[in-house]
Amino acid sequence: MTVALLGVPYDAASSYQRGAAKAPPAIRAALRNDSSNSWSESLVDTAAPGFITDADDLVLDRSPDPFGAIQSAVSHLLDLGRAPLVLGGDHSITLPVLRAFRPHYRPLTILHVDAHPDLYDEFEGDKYSHACPFARVMEEGLADRLVQVGIRTMNHHQREQADRFGTEIIEMKDWKDGWRLQSEGAVYISFDMDGLDPASAPGVSHPEPGGFTTRQALSLIQSVEGLIGADIVEYNPDNDLRDLTARVAAKLVKELACAIHRRKGDSPTGRSHTT
Repeated sequence: MTVALLGVPYDAASSYQRGAAKAPPAIRAALRNDSSNSWSESLVDTAAPGFITDADDLVLDRSPDPFGAIQSAVSHLLDLGRAPLVLGGDHSITLPVLRAFRPHYRPLTILHVDAHPDLYDEFEGDKYSHACPFARVMEEGLADRLVQVGIRTMNHHQREQADRFGTEIIEMKDWKDGWRLQSEGAVYISFDMDGLDPASAPGVSHPEPGGFTTRQALSLIQSVEGLIGADIVEYNPDNDLRDLTARVAAKLVKELACAIHRRKGDSPTGRSHTT
């Protein structure tokens, strides 16, 4: 199976600051930057032919139905037998992405890495805000299980929402290194870059102290079994420092792609080299 990078430059649902729409080309540039190489930590050359292909960026600025366009593009990749790895964009894009995934995978577990639960019923009058996608996901039955990790902005409303949907939450204050997702069936990872501590990822719109280190995030991804797709969202290049967050996102792309291939048992192997 080929992993297909799909850029979704959409941030119209952002509540505080725009800029996440600029993320996909910045992540690609970091992925190809000669400061690093294409090898994963499991000694896989992610630049090997057919390992990752680029499905380019969607053009959404004039679309009358951006969510419909996102869902259609992801559905097309899945119908071709490709595993979408989506580069957002703000977190609202996860809703149409999962609308596309759901007909292909049952049962489906979502592993959501974030500082925020994104479970508001509505935020600032918008039920499709980037603060609400997982409320819509669960209402629409797009997943059988939602597991959220790294959370450190919980409030009473979102706690009530989590209880309503049966969401499993490990707040960052309760995190234990070595935790592994125990699941059967397919797993989808939605990775919000502000799930990382601002020291590891300064280029986000909503930096929240006390989050994951890059090492913790990589170890989490490397431990996941059954991964069938993922998104990386909420990177804001306007707030980045020397492209550091883009480089972290690129590292995540490589490890997520390897985790997807590992599920299919078709990862190419080889010897590592260094720059």
